[in-house]
Amino acid sequence: MKSTGIVRGIDGLGRIVLPKELRSALKLDRDARLEIFVDGDTILLKKYKPAGTCDFCGEITPDFLTYQGVCICRACRDKISAL
Repeated sequence: MKSTGIVRGIDGLGRIVLPKELRSALKLDRDARLEIFVDGDTILLKKYKPAGTCDFCGEITPDFLTYQGVCICRACRDKISAL
């Protein structure tokens, strides 16, 4: 696990603010959802992405294809093949 060197406190409601640079780098917008995992004394946050979510447009569709870890829907495949 890579250390960012950033230390943040937890407020009275148990919230922590993720630095803007981190949110930008991970493309976490205001409505982003995170999965929370606990391993001993380590808390791991992972960007939540339901199965079948297109990595290009973000749509969730049962008609998707996964290639080398990238999920792509039919509409995006059609757009790419038209180029």
